[in-house]
Amino acid sequence: MSLYSPKEIAAVAIQAGIAKSRSSVPTLLILGFIAGAFIATGFLLDLHVINQLPANWGSFGGLLGAAVFPVGIILTVLAGGELLTGNMMTMPIAWFARQVSGFSVVRNWFWVTIANFIGSIAVAWFFGHVLGMTEGDYLKKTVAIASAKVHADFMHSFISGIGCNWLVCLATWMAFASKDMVGKIFGMWFPVMAFVAIGFQHVVANMFIIPAAIFAGQLSWADYLPNFAAVFLGNTVGGAVFVGLAYYIAYRPQNQSAATPQ
Repeated sequence: MSLYSPKEIAAVAIQAGIAKSRSSVPTLLILGFIAGAFIATGFLLDLHVINQLPANWGSFGGLLGAAVFPVGIILTVLAGGELLTGNMMTMPIAWFARQVSGFSVVRNWFWVTIANFIGSIAVAWFFGHVLGMTEGDYLKKTVAIASAKVHADFMHSFISGIGCNWLVCLATWMAFASKDMVGKIFGMWFPVMAFVAIGFQHVVANMFIIPAAIFAGQLSWADYLPNFAAVFLGNTVGGAVFVGLAYYIAYRPQNQSAATPQ
């Protein structure tokens, strides 16, 4: 078969968490920077697709933008990267299986958060601000998206974060399911497209779009910090609880039977 069963996927996810726990800090920083830049590039592409669409297209325009956003996670998974939101599932499920320590989970998340942030704001600064790809003709849309995110209250941002990473981690889960590149791409594409089309909040994507508005002088870092906290926590629950814990309890996979991630 070209697919792993759900129980086999759980074992593969545990093995992925173990591998990530053994990564050195320089590796986490390099791969985290790359992943942050990939996600930011996907959002930049989304922005450029939807910017000039007629207003009477309504939600169809949003769907078109959502359809191209997944390029970021596809690059991350297939080319290689350390993405915080995916690690919010793979690291906890390995911890639930008692294959990694709690310190390893925190260590990974700490360094990957920093690296994702640097990669995301690098794209926001150099491509968005210096080249003007989030300003000029794109400024109105950039500010509208960023403002909607920072002006949502804590509870709404938190719940939105749960929905987002439930879907994003399911995308990663489905990528683990396939043993070939085409299957992995299709497995990731639709859950990620869904979270973007719905409008859920992704902590790493926000690391790009909100700083892009800040660099344009439209928002402040003080506006961003409450959003970061709420979405980070929501994404954590979505990935660790709704995917990692749920499937660990359902399947109780044993690491020794885990297949090697493709």
